[in-house]
Amino acid sequence: MASITMANLGKVYTGDVRAVTDVNIDIKDGEMIVLVGPSGCGKSTLLRMVAGLETITEGTLKIGDRVVNQLEPAERDIAMVFQNYALYPHMTVFNNLAYGLKNRGFKKAEIEQRVKQAAEMLEIGKFLDRKPRQLSGGQRQRVAMGRALVREPAAFLFDEPLSNLDAKLRVQMRVEIRQLQKRLATTSLYVTHDQLEALTMADRLVVLNGGQIEQIGTPMQVYSHPETTFVAGFIGSPAMNMLPADYLRSTQSAESLAHIPQAADLVGIRPEDFALDAPADGDLILTGTLLLLEPAGAESHLHLRFDGVKENMIVRLPNVPSVEEGQSLSFTVRRESLHPFDAATGKRVS
Repeated sequence: MASITMANLGKVYTGDVRAVTDVNIDIKDGEMIVLVGPSGCGKSTLLRMVAGLETITEGTLKIGDRVVNQLEPAERDIAMVFQNYALYPHMTVFNNLAYGLKNRGFKKAEIEQRVKQAAEMLEIGKFLDRKPRQLSGGQRQRVAMGRALVREPAAFLFDEPLSNLDAKLRVQMRVEIRQLQKRLATTSLYVTHDQLEALTMADRLVVLNGGQIEQIGTPMQVYSHPETTFVAGFIGSPAMNMLPADYLRSTQSAESLAHIPQAADLVGIRPEDFALDAPADGDLILTGTLLLLEPAGAESHLHLRFDGVKENMIVRLPNVPSVEEGQSLSFTVRRESLHPFDAATGKRVS
């Protein structure tokens, strides 16, 4: 096992096309870091730079105590799990697991021991004689993980490994991957565009946008205290509502806005922070017209228009409330639930 240190990492392609800019991340030994962001934000490029599949244009990358900028992938002591499994179709599961060890000159007895151990851990022991085409998507992903596992690397790299699985299997596999990572305590760097996957799997999240880091923190730090409007809108589903601060100043009491700095011209409110309860002292009272009610099982999403606000708001309530479309509804919001931002910079105002 080893730490991974990225110092001022950058990637510029031919034609001065910049994909990654000044990335600084210190991944602790045994930590699970998740890179999350929209398509094209640079997360896969950054992962491939760590793997040695992309050259590093700027900065320094260390795995453990070694600077690895110029080392080939095979020399970095890492193992990578891809989204397309990358299994050899003509080989059995056993030979897929053993292939890398054979190439590195391991003895037959040790190969069999490592393969057996990984197969038991991943519950694929009964599939060792099968070919990949005879396996389900989840079973193939376990084999891909097993191939990385048998190498006993210093670090695991995961490149959207669950994106080809159906929703139910994704939930199952992310639990298995997280449990496995915790049990092995292997340093791991995981890439996904799915913010729910990121929130549930990470020790710390790294939110990327346009090749740059927007915020680093634990899942709850990032969710409850977003540092930018991008993070506020990307992390959380439905996304955070944004209201003009002037609208709130003209409709709410000074007491309810006591925590909002004068420099803030945009205020965020999470959909779940609206309630139909009677207001207490200091609560905001916001009234809007219900445009659409979306029942979603254990909760409901209410789409509303507030007079004087251009964008529609989304409110998330437990169960299905007894309301009708076109109805005027008044919600309370605790003043502690407000997130102040500078609209010009997109940064949080303290």
